[in-house]
Amino acid sequence: MPQGKFRLSMVLGRSPNNHPDRVKICREMGIKSCITSAPLHEVGRDQYEAAMRQQKDEWAEAGFSIPVYETMTPVRADNIRRGTPGRDEELRDYIAAVEAMGKAGIPVLCYNLGKGGSRTGWVPMRGGAISSQFDYAQSNEQPREDDGEVQTEEELWDNLTWLLERIVPVAEKAGVRMGYHPNDPPIHPYQGSAQIMVSADAYRRLLKIAPSPSNCITFCQGNFRAMGEDIYAVAQEFTEQDKVVFIHYRDVEGTADTRFTETFHDNGPTDMARMLEIYSKAGFDGAIRPDHAPAMGDEDAEKTRGYGVLGKIFAFGYMIGMMQSRNLPYE
Repeated sequence: MPQGKFRLSMVLGRSPNNHPDRVKICREMGIKSCITSAPLHEVGRDQYEAAMRQQKDEWAEAGFSIPVYETMTPVRADNIRRGTPGRDEELRDYIAAVEAMGKAGIPVLCYNLGKGGSRTGWVPMRGGAISSQFDYAQSNEQPREDDGEVQTEEELWDNLTWLLERIVPVAEKAGVRMGYHPNDPPIHPYQGSAQIMVSADAYRRLLKIAPSPSNCITFCQGNFRAMGEDIYAVAQEFTEQDKVVFIHYRDVEGTADTRFTETFHDNGPTDMARMLEIYSKAGFDGAIRPDHAPAMGDEDAEKTRGYGVLGKIFAFGYMIGMMQSRNLPYE
């Protein structure tokens, strides 16, 4: 199996003008790939491709490519998620978005039909840095962050199946690979409602629903670790199947069924160098980003919420050092 190449990437907003300081720092670190989201919410579907091309050109002028669109869904999909009237119209928008990605040359969509999650608190880390923590018991005592909607596992699987059976053939024809991101936190139930993408077995089921080179996985290390899975075996399994199209590289201490804390990249329980070797030697060739990191220095953890720039600088240096020491190709 040919060794793959990592594309070091960072979330930088929809435009280079959103965070010019971060764009400059990425240039200084040699990061050339921008993870962003599709600029579609204010344009009609007949303008999707033009909007994507304009965004892609804007980032190219700044020195960056766009290997991945990362978003819960590229267009509104509440009715698809719920299985309620109106989902056929949402599907038409979804299809148009994926087709436009193919035409514009955006190869990967990182998505999730869940409603998103949260953390329950902040804890001090090494040297006074601040990181997030999730406590399952506390999460059930917190006010719900949605409209109180409750769905069953069967309903969620039915609705996901409905989407996959319709969108994956479109993605395959368009040359777009769809990487489903785990529920975060990866626990069922969560605040009274079901969540389904919370285990490796759930991903095996997802892949069987619509067998295709385009039906794939965003491998979020922190979430698979928080599931309590054998992180090394699962990463090897899915990467060797050519199903990992995007990597979120981070670590956590603990599991979602009790409590987990997001760690620095160098002081969690996972052998992070081993993970890089697994991905590379199993043939992964695509975008990897360092994902969440503790707030450092004067950063406000409540504002940065794992995305402070200091932690990213530390993480990139750590990642690049390991890649160089083990001769793992990257750019």
